[in-house]
Amino acid sequence: MEQRQLGASGLRVPALSLGTMGFGAASGQFANVGLVDLPTARRQVDMCLDAGVTLIDTADVYSAGASEEIVGKALGGRRDRMLLATKVRFTMGEGPNDAGLSCHHVIEGCEASLRRLGVDHIDLYQLHEWDGQTPIEETLEALELLVQSGKVRYVGCSNYTAWQMVKALGIAEARRLPRFVSTQVYYSLQERSIEHEVLPACLDRGLGVLVWSPLAGGLLSGKYRRGQPAPEGARHLTEWSEPPVYDEDKLYDTIELLVEIADGHGVSAAQVALAWLLRRPGISTLVIGARTEEQLADNLKAAKLQLGDEEVRRLDEVSRPPLPYPLWHQANSATDRLGPADLAVLGPHLDG
Repeated sequence: MEQRQLGASGLRVPALSLGTMGFGAASGQFANVGLVDLPTARRQVDMCLDAGVTLIDTADVYSAGASEEIVGKALGGRRDRMLLATKVRFTMGEGPNDAGLSCHHVIEGCEASLRRLGVDHIDLYQLHEWDGQTPIEETLEALELLVQSGKVRYVGCSNYTAWQMVKALGIAEARRLPRFVSTQVYYSLQERSIEHEVLPACLDRGLGVLVWSPLAGGLLSGKYRRGQPAPEGARHLTEWSEPPVYDEDKLYDTIELLVEIADGHGVSAAQVALAWLLRRPGISTLVIGARTEEQLADNLKAAKLQLGDEEVRRLDEVSRPPLPYPLWHQANSATDRLGPADLAVLGPHLDG
């Protein structure tokens, strides 16, 4: 498995990581996907270790803590072979301070995650979502306490806009508080909005990018096809809120091209979708989760799939979103002074 630098940090992470939002069958479901029990989780961890995957991503809110508990038990005595990433922000109790990014909740959340995981430190502790009611200074000071105590090694954010992320970086640098080394975001051939602001900010400021739901919750697996009924037990497109589907025709055009390219390589559409993402600038790791061992085994093969330049170009073109303002204006008027981060977004539009 290819190991990639996590942004400007010294930490290396695998191109594919194990996502565990689906772990937690014994304690109910989170987002209707908590279906993986402990025996299955152990087998998935075994498969990942065999494939060279060295990072597991979870969160306290996944199945109300059950995901973290299962991750800890599934690892067993192999903690030294795996980096652990988890998150804090969402509601974990009925009290008024059992949510958000206050100093109280961040420190309490970290202590609880350490207990559930059965470890003495978290390698990457991520702020799961923006909290507009807590000063970012307070949150960063809480992270400083955790880093100084040895309970957290690196810190990151997730689901932040570019301005929120850059604001936090500026305050961290000015006050010598822990600086984000990464952000975890949604990114796929179905939804490429992070290319407009978030990804260029990451490239400019040296943040690694972890991608959640790189297969758009299964939409890009090849099982959803135009004019055909959805797979048995699956949601209809009108029921998708994460990710939302705004343009069904564009989605199906993308899926049809994925299937065509996949057939040419003798692989699954899912592998092609993942391989395309692995070629995008700034991407550190794709967080992949699976309900079955068969799905996981197939997804892991994407790390070795090499797409041709023309195949990548066609996937870029079929899925490319229109430029919002002011990017379309810069594409028209600022091409004489574009920098590397600008070109990551505007370059394909200029070539077209």
